[in-house]
Amino acid sequence: MADTAITLRLTVADPVPGVRYSLQKDDAPFEPVTATDASLSFDVPIHLSDDGRFLGPFVRREGKERRFVYIRIGTSAGDHSSEWSRRAKIDIHDIPPALLDQARAGRTLEVVLPGRGKDGTPACATVRPVKGWAAV
Repeated sequence: MADTAITLRLTVADPVPGVRYSLQKDDAPFEPVTATDASLSFDVPIHLSDDGRFLGPFVRREGKERRFVYIRIGTSAGDHSSEWSRRAKIDIHDIPPALLDQARAGRTLEVVLPGRGKDGTPACATVRPVKGWAAV
């Protein structure tokens, strides 16, 4: 069997207006957008191997099991006038197998992430969902 193309949707609730956000593809910003008062969503194409490995240019890894996707923020997303240079790390290795089966069947899997940290600036580092993974 071949790898299966799936889509993960990363939705940033309450992003900081005026700040640029993008996915990280390989080691560069990908399709940056500037936030407004509305939520931001990024659709991430991933390849899921038959044995459950996440593959593709958006997938980062740490150790044997941890897999994640970065959202770049501010200067990291290509806005060199921004006061922020951050990345948000979104874990994908812990998506439940039953949801991955739905993704293999063509459903998009979405997670909702906080847009701001406790201090009101863009959320960064390992970002924990405000609403966990769900098939949409």
